[in-house]
Amino acid sequence: MVNFLDSLGTRAEAINLSPQEIARYSRHLIMPEVALEGQKRLKASRVLLIGAGGLGSPLGLYLAAAGVGRIGLVDFDVVDFSNLQRQILHGTADVGRPKLQSAKDRILAVNPETQIDLYETRLTSANALKILEPYDLVIDGTDNFPTRYLVNDACVLLKKTNIYGSIFRFDGQASVFAPGQGPCYRCLYPEPPPPGEVPSCAEGGVLGILPGLIGCIQATEAVKLILGKGSPLIGRLLLYDALQMSFQEFKVRRNPKCPVCGDKPTITQLIDYEQFCGIRGEEPHANGSVANQVDITADELKARLDRKEKVFILDVRNPEEYQICRIPGSQLLPLPDLPNRFRELDPNQEMIVHCKSGMRSQKAVNFLREQGFGKLKNLKGGILAWVDGIDPSMPKY
Repeated sequence: MVNFLDSLGTRAEAINLSPQEIARYSRHLIMPEVALEGQKRLKASRVLLIGAGGLGSPLGLYLAAAGVGRIGLVDFDVVDFSNLQRQILHGTADVGRPKLQSAKDRILAVNPETQIDLYETRLTSANALKILEPYDLVIDGTDNFPTRYLVNDACVLLKKTNIYGSIFRFDGQASVFAPGQGPCYRCLYPEPPPPGEVPSCAEGGVLGILPGLIGCIQATEAVKLILGKGSPLIGRLLLYDALQMSFQEFKVRRNPKCPVCGDKPTITQLIDYEQFCGIRGEEPHANGSVANQVDITADELKARLDRKEKVFILDVRNPEEYQICRIPGSQLLPLPDLPNRFRELDPNQEMIVHCKSGMRSQKAVNFLREQGFGKLKNLKGGILAWVDGIDPSMPKY
């Protein structure tokens, strides 16, 4: 039995449904797997959503519609036009608003009976335990590795069930990590990938419909767990391929040597997760310099171009991005092709390297430096900085 069910059942006994709620949930109430007792459990439940974006959108809407009584939302971002392709909690009129305010309005429009708790902050090692503690279930809708490991470790330490989901391009995955009953996220992924190895959705893209499907799977698992019905994805990893319209399932076992949920855990408190994932700011290079000392700003690059200086601009984005917008005179050589094609470049020529925001181009700079290229600068902020500061007429993606 999932560890929160006893306390949830006790709270549910004191719950009553109004005539309006009876009408609202009538299709649930006539199902033997839910019935009046199950609906009262849903109303008594407390669920925390980490993220009000692609996965958080269907989660918030469907859990509220299902009758979950209390939903917590953690997010610190504002709505951007690029969110609207997949984040259905937000609309065009919400662009520029804090996501939490937009999400709250939309969820309450679906079900005004739901209590919404807002945490407009970045989840950190300093606040995670306090934020997670009041909730029965935690649902991970994040899009970065440091926060995934943070959510996992906090849930293990608090003995809370973590419903996991992730999305990228046409692929999604979901699982349920229940401390004491199965593996945790670290059992599945003991180490994070090297920085820059796995592109974010902002860099690699995502099919707009995909988070709807994976988020609905996470919401379904939450409702099943609250009701105590069915077979949750504990010890199972569900993989979805939208291009092939196929599902695969893999068994995942608890690792007895897992540093957080193993027999002899070595992680007994929350750590520095950005450091653990290797993305702590300025990393020293072999020559003793640091990354930001070889940066060039968009303003500095524009000034050099205005002076008619001979500047070689290397664009390491993907071809699809290059079609959207480009810096005049830049040459495309996608980062994945760089290891096989870097000999096409002149190692003695000064190069300004850029991508969308500066992360991939920094990886390209590091690689080229290892191959003997010495005259390299990374465009700080990438083409986004160029659009914002130099040419706002260019499309921004």
